[in-house]
Amino acid sequence: MGKYFGTDGVRAIAGEFPLVDDFIEKLGYVSLQKLQEVTKGTHLKPQVIIAQDSRASGPSILEALQKGIRASGANVISIGISPTPSVAYLVKKTGSLCGVVISASHNPAEFNGIKFFTNHGTKLPEELENAIEAEIEKLSTVPAPTGSYTEDFSLVKEYEQFLMSTVDKELLKNTKIVLDCANGASSKVAVDVFANLGMNVTVTAAKPDGTNINKNVGALHTQFMQDLTVKENAFMGFSFDGDADRVIASDEKGHQLDGDNIIASSALCMKERGELNANKAVLTIMANLGCINYLKENGVSVELTTVGDKYVSEALEKGDLSIGGETSGHIIFRKYANTGDGILSALQFLQYVKRSGKPASFFASQWKKYPSQLKAVPVSQKPPLDTLEGFLPGVAEIEKQMNGKGRVIVRYSGTEPKLRILVEGEDASLVKSVLEQVEKLYLQKTEVLK
Repeated sequence: MGKYFGTDGVRAIAGEFPLVDDFIEKLGYVSLQKLQEVTKGTHLKPQVIIAQDSRASGPSILEALQKGIRASGANVISIGISPTPSVAYLVKKTGSLCGVVISASHNPAEFNGIKFFTNHGTKLPEELENAIEAEIEKLSTVPAPTGSYTEDFSLVKEYEQFLMSTVDKELLKNTKIVLDCANGASSKVAVDVFANLGMNVTVTAAKPDGTNINKNVGALHTQFMQDLTVKENAFMGFSFDGDADRVIASDEKGHQLDGDNIIASSALCMKERGELNANKAVLTIMANLGCINYLKENGVSVELTTVGDKYVSEALEKGDLSIGGETSGHIIFRKYANTGDGILSALQFLQYVKRSGKPASFFASQWKKYPSQLKAVPVSQKPPLDTLEGFLPGVAEIEKQMNGKGRVIVRYSGTEPKLRILVEGEDASLVKSVLEQVEKLYLQKTEVLK
């Protein structure tokens, strides 16, 4: 992670540095200069596709951002409120120089963020982010805009048509589905897609007002969607996050299927159909051990990456693999996309379940999760963990209590001021104890720095 870029772009509380006009303009200007440098000699159009989610702060960020981008000479096309993956798709489809999304994804409404996509529909590589940060530090002013600014909301329809083209309409027709749109970017697109495929759709949290995005709904708060799936006697339910790049599902009995469930079930269905390259899936280090072991036991090897769907995407590309993602619901079906897409993933998983002839609950009960606890500890600063004297060796010593039948992962959040501690093991009470010991050790080590 860099000074400004986290695991998924630049993110902060809107109106607070770095999400202030001066920095945003510089970010737009420098990013496009650098992208123009690295794509020199290609036949890409000097244009940038921009979308935003439903946050009230989106329009003011767009105003500053498009000025900075246009100062580089590039033209800006705004497609309005639309899912993050729509930009990744449209950049490739239109031959644009790059894409930008104004969104803080699953975070509360007061946050916002800016994330860039290359002309391949992938997140920016870290080397490029580092180069952009270094250039911003040296820049005093941004020149006047020379590129144009236009709005073309019809491009979102092209994305919707693409999503619908990836599934068998007849197979899904009349399927009863519940959709929780998190009062975010999927509020219109997801409903249109599922309804136009002929499904019987019950919709909740699809009335964004600028302040209610992710508020007790969406991929981080799925209980209402799960209960509604049972109440409506639906085949399945899906909850998207604010920018619709992740999805969590429910079976017909109201059991949650997270990213691990969806990836594991889809991977095995793909393996049966001969669609799983190298019989391998990509997961992150946060994936549940139960999922990892289940895949291995069923002939699917697993590659683990650091957290962030861009790292999953890089591993998929490097190994020419078919599927990967995160427990949180960022899932990449590489045949169709290079980045996490909640609506696409929901459609693909639904299609695999329908083809199987089994209820969704069959896929929810194929493996048992190891007891795990994840705690987010608020921090005011993020000293590198290996610089905290005795901390990492201390964690390793604490982990030994689980006798090789568990693990501890400690990392800083790339999007929030938090330390995340994940502990998994066979014994739930031991998991709780180990987590408390690790948290206490961290607080002791950082107290010395105050």
